[in-house]
Amino acid sequence: MSMPYYVAPEQVMKDRADYARKGISRGRSLISVVYDVGILVCAENPSKSLHKISEIYDRIGFAGVGKYNEFDQLRVAGIRHADTKGYAYSRDDVDARSLANVYASYLGQVFTHEMKPLEVEILVAELARNDTSKSQLFHILYDGTVMDESNFTVLGGDSEAIATRFGASFVEGMSLSDALAKAVAALAGPDRVLTADDLEVAILEDSNGRRTFKRLSSASLKELLEKS
Repeated sequence: MSMPYYVAPEQVMKDRADYARKGISRGRSLISVVYDVGILVCAENPSKSLHKISEIYDRIGFAGVGKYNEFDQLRVAGIRHADTKGYAYSRDDVDARSLANVYASYLGQVFTHEMKPLEVEILVAELARNDTSKSQLFHILYDGTVMDESNFTVLGGDSEAIATRFGASFVEGMSLSDALAKAVAALAGPDRVLTADDLEVAILEDSNGRRTFKRLSSASLKELLEKS
C-alpha cells in the first residue's frame, strides 16, 4: 500500500490563494468612493447585460470582480438573506456589517475546506442612515478577509496601482462629478482613456427615494464627465 503524498497546510493555503488571485486578476477592476451626499461605485465593464454592480436592499449595494457566475450567486444569496431578515424582524435590522460577516464566513469556509476557492472579491456598501452615522464600505476577499474602508476602496487584480493613483487625487467630501472623473482616471491609468460606454456606474443617494440605489445611464455619465 503506497503512502499518500503529504503537502504542508501552509503550501495548500498558498496555492489556493495564488489560484484565486490569478482568476481575479483576469477581470477588470472597480472603485467605490464615498462622496459628499452618497456612495459611488464605478467599474470598468463594457457589457450592458452582465452587471458587476447591483442593489441588495434599501440602502445597501453590492459589487463584485472576478468570476461572474460566482459573485452573481453571492449577490442572489445576499438578497435572499436581506429579504428574509427584513421580513422576520425589521427593515432597519438589515445592515451591511452583518451581511459582510455572512459573506466572509461563507468565503472563508469555501477557501479552507473546498478544493477550489471562489475567484471573487466583493463589496458591500451601505449609505449612512442619518447625519450622525457614516457610510460604510466592506471589501471582502476570496478567503473571507473583511476590510472596513472609510473613504474609498478598490477591487480587482490591479488594485494597488489603481488605489495609489486614486489616493493621490482623493479629497474628502468631493462632488459626484469630481469623484467619478477621478475614479475613471484611476481605472484607466496613464496609457488608456475610458469612455462612458466602457463603464458601469451606480450610486447610493437619499435623493433617489427609499431605495437609494440608482444605475447611471451612458447619457448621465457623459454629462457628469463633461462637468469635471
